[in-house]
Amino acid sequence: MTKAGAARKLAAAALYGGGGLSALGAGLYGVLSAEAKLARKTIGPALDEPPPDATGWYGRGRPGPAVRVALLGDSSAAGYGVDRVEQTPGALIASAVAEHADRRVYFKEFCVVGAKSSDLAAQVDRALLIDPEVCVILIGGNDVTHAVRPSQSVRHLAEGVRRLRAAGCQVVVGTCPDLGTVQPIAPPLRQIARTWSRRLAAAQTIAVIEEGGRTVSLGDVLGPEFAAAPAVLFGPDQFHPSADGYQALAGVLIPSVLAALDHQAPEEAVLESFRGEGVLPVIRAALQAVDQPGTELDGTEVAGRRTGVRGLWVELRHRRQRQDVAAEAPDVHETPEAPGTPDSPAAEPTPA
Repeated sequence: MTKAGAARKLAAAALYGGGGLSALGAGLYGVLSAEAKLARKTIGPALDEPPPDATGWYGRGRPGPAVRVALLGDSSAAGYGVDRVEQTPGALIASAVAEHADRRVYFKEFCVVGAKSSDLAAQVDRALLIDPEVCVILIGGNDVTHAVRPSQSVRHLAEGVRRLRAAGCQVVVGTCPDLGTVQPIAPPLRQIARTWSRRLAAAQTIAVIEEGGRTVSLGDVLGPEFAAAPAVLFGPDQFHPSADGYQALAGVLIPSVLAALDHQAPEEAVLESFRGEGVLPVIRAALQAVDQPGTELDGTEVAGRRTGVRGLWVELRHRRQRQDVAAEAPDVHETPEAPGTPDSPAAEPTPA
């Protein structure tokens, strides 16, 4: 089966209730199930101390009302393994939004270390209570290492995105990273994990676009620099990113989060063909995104129609990196400098 066929079958299975396992093969699933246990043993048990919680207020002195941003997902979203809150993806994203949008930001984490896609429903329940303007979701790695059927993973993600979009929230999903770059995963599991995670990422993309969200490809954990310098960009367990790795992760997501909030850079107002941008059918675009980390896909219309003979139309973009912003630690309570506060977060001002 071609990569396009596999991605299509996984997404169709997730969206319409089929099994989807044959896209990878029952034998492949069985091998991954057995050897994933070895990788988890090598990585070791989770740290006793949870990652620093980035929940709080950002952009001291900037005008309000505050932009409400929620972060959902797993340990990669939480910043597992870092010591300071300023090193977490949440603090990096919230600080950048405050700087580039020149707005106060109320940011809240709902991500959980060890979470799989099946855990998103509970996170969405909690996130909806703050009426977020944009939700960032990072999920999928634990689904692969725990050999969750891709059809199940994608279905849970699609349901979460659907609920958030129905509530008027913009959604940015960082798709499953390429786990073939992770050192504790030994061959042949590494090759299997690469195949599984890349196809899962393509299927996630199709499902998220179908539900009205946008995706950003994380690929081989944000580019060849991870493979070239694992000691620098992976943490001590060689599975989770280091502080530098999380900074690279946030750097890829920030331009798309700003675009979702209508704060895209002026030069990104139109697609630039010389940078490989354009309008493509979703399956073709999803497979291209898997091969090019940092690629953003968002649904669009051609001649007033969302779909063509080859499925949904999407805009494929390679957004320019924004200037790095020094992350700040969040304020636990709103400060008087900001002349406006969001309604919902006021009822929940402290980190969970």
